[in-house]
Amino acid sequence: MAQISLGKILKILFFMAVWGSAAQAAAPSRCTVALYVLGTAQDAGKPQIGVDSDPAWHDPAQARLATAIALVDGRSGARYLLDATPGIKTQLYRLDHWLGGTGYRLDGVFLTHAHIGHYLGLAQFGREAMGARDLPVYAMPKMAAFLQANGPWSQLVRLRNIALQPLQAGRAVQLGKALRVTPFLVPHRDEFSETAGFRIAGPGKSVIYLPDIDSWQQWDAMGTHIEDVIAANDLLFLDGTFYSGDELPGRDMSKIPHPSITRTMARLAALPRAERAKVHFIHLNHTNPAHDRHSAASAAIRKAGFSVARPGAQHCLD
Repeated sequence: MAQISLGKILKILFFMAVWGSAAQAAAPSRCTVALYVLGTAQDAGKPQIGVDSDPAWHDPAQARLATAIALVDGRSGARYLLDATPGIKTQLYRLDHWLGGTGYRLDGVFLTHAHIGHYLGLAQFGREAMGARDLPVYAMPKMAAFLQANGPWSQLVRLRNIALQPLQAGRAVQLGKALRVTPFLVPHRDEFSETAGFRIAGPGKSVIYLPDIDSWQQWDAMGTHIEDVIAANDLLFLDGTFYSGDELPGRDMSKIPHPSITRTMARLAALPRAERAKVHFIHLNHTNPAHDRHSAASAAIRKAGFSVARPGAQHCLD
């Protein structure tokens, strides 16, 4: 039997640790349209800068990239990202790995808003990195105006690394025969742009991607109720930034409002279990104990009939 050197064994073990659960994605999908979870953390990822106590510094299996999902058209091979995170190059590499290693391909990026975890990855398409050509970037009006008016993003537009595609709330973008993406507005801290969520309609199932919202009550005031959104769709990735309201001692939580997972679960507790099972919490802050599937928080989420999004998960939209 051939002998394997200690160095090679260590490399294999390191690879397994770095990829962790992300490497557990299914084999290349035979779905007409497949959705892949590329990241589940809040904008700054896990571990977060300046938080030296996070065990994820020493255990790469606990590390998490910022929230993003990918859509893959199984017929044409087209690939789309929802959000361009600081970890975009790793996420695109992993996506290609899950799809069988056919090589880089990206047919468009949809942006939710101008907070750092959701658009900074666009820089990788510039001349200092990939030097992309006319990559379609779908953005709401204020988001598009922000990119056009402020460097370095304006250079991406001027050099045609990216080609801005205007979005309008409630108006669907048809991506081939089997895939449709529709933006909708949600209340959030809109310092530089409005904030959008997306409804993704595949051949047989629909998905809501909503990683950031200030509160369900503010959405109620806008005429949209989360219960109705759940009833009308098959799978929902909802803002789960904080498990509870006491995760950041010394910080004014009113300055970073999000509906905590515990409050969301309490609001939705009366829904039938089949409806609650549609909800997957995403966009978890580095402090959120639900990152750990063995934690008491994760157990409570499962007991209540909900789920936490996990990197590498694949969902068929047929």
